[in-house]
Amino acid sequence: MMRSNFKPWALAAMGGLLLAQSAYLVTVKVTHLGVMLPAALGAVLVFLGTTQRSWQLWLEDQPLRQLVWQWVLAGFWLWLASLAGFFGLLALRQQGQNLPGLRPEVIVVLGSSTPNAQPSPTLAQRLDLAYTLALQHPKAQVIVSGGVDFRQRTSEASVMAAYLESKGLDKSRLLLEDRSTSTYENLVFSLRLLQASGRTAEAATVLVTSDFHTLRASWIAKKAGWKNVATAGAPTPLYMRYNAWLREYFAFVSGWLLREY
Repeated sequence: MMRSNFKPWALAAMGGLLLAQSAYLVTVKVTHLGVMLPAALGAVLVFLGTTQRSWQLWLEDQPLRQLVWQWVLAGFWLWLASLAGFFGLLALRQQGQNLPGLRPEVIVVLGSSTPNAQPSPTLAQRLDLAYTLALQHPKAQVIVSGGVDFRQRTSEASVMAAYLESKGLDKSRLLLEDRSTSTYENLVFSLRLLQASGRTAEAATVLVTSDFHTLRASWIAKKAGWKNVATAGAPTPLYMRYNAWLREYFAFVSGWLLREY
């Protein structure tokens, strides 16, 4: 039981840290499942830490309650083990992110949130990496992909293009895909845009996204019809890295269940 493994103050402290970190991310306009779930878990830990004695008495009042709680705990630890395995997979994949000898004809940058018509920290990292690649490969076409965010008026693609132009990228190298609302649409619509410009799905392409997103994005790209794609992962800011990884865990699982790959 949790009572024998953790002191009440330790549970409350861990819960408080999770709540505080989630609250901070909300203040900087980062709100998604990877933020809300730790907040909920933090609230549960605070509850267990501050009411542990009465909670144990309530459980012990009926054997069925104890059995259900044991199953809940077993399920939680199994889920935590699967999450740790997924995080390990992402960490290993990051170490292998390099593009030796690749000469891309196309660089596709996947969008992310654009609060107040400005790139989020995550998106800025992607754009900085794309700009570096564009400088290294001056003949590559650059496609920025992303539609209009909820409660925004400007498309992600427009914000991304403006950011790259402000860094010095020639406007003539840019193609804007501004209708998509998901990674799959990013890649389907970008491919159509590429084909309309006279290139094919076989064009050597670098797909730029966040480090945690490269695995799923590469699988979706293949399903969307891209034939020759490598991925480049931009680092996720540390203060939100593991929340983003947590969100990706659920996106990965749901995509597998829905056969999106």
